Amino acid sequence: RLREIDRRIRFLTKRLEAAEVIDPAAQGPRSAGKILFGARVRVNLLERDSEIEKTYRIVGIDETNVREGSISWISPMARALLGASVGDNVTLRIPGGHEKEVEILEINYP
Repeated sequence: RLREIDRRIRFLTKRLEAAEVIDPAAQGPRSAGKILFGARVRVNLLERDSEIEKTYRIVGIDETNVREGSISWISPMARALLGASVGDNVTLRIPGGHEKEVEILEINYP
């Protein structure tokens, strides 16, 4: 049990050393209206018969909380959104080979 704890401590220590603080507000001018890490994005998920409006915030792996709309930058949704602009329609590739269209409505950097 002690070995497991030591291994976890080493892992977390390395994660802390590699961590980089990114101020989402500082990305505003750089983004030029593009979705980058830290963005809060309001989207329409375009289904066959309906549209579902959702808001997501693109965060680091350790900050992910799907219930609050915080998604990891490596998630399929975030990867589809990164680099896109308001008004773009992007294709979300879901595990299992399915695809959904996502319309970008708004981008904010809190």
